[in-house]
Amino acid sequence: MRSRERIEAQFISEGMDDRPLARLELERAIALRWAMRDIIADRLKLTPVSDEDLRTLIELGFVEIRDDAPVVTSAGIAALE
Repeated sequence: MRSRERIEAQFISEGMDDRPLARLELERAIALRWAMRDIIADRLKLTPVSDEDLRTLIELGFVEIRDDAPVVTSAGIAALE
């Protein structure tokens, strides 16, 4: 690997550590961001979050369940910024 490629690879991987959604495919990351926005805005009756998306957000630490309802954590809010 050439020097420039190593530097670019290091830069990309370092930036991805700060943004966990950046590791996912673009469409998946967008869907998860919208799911968090829907949870924050209490739009779950209108646009329910899929079980798979909810499971992923919980595993990432972006959402937790309180009183049988999903709540976006501070880490999830930071991921949206």
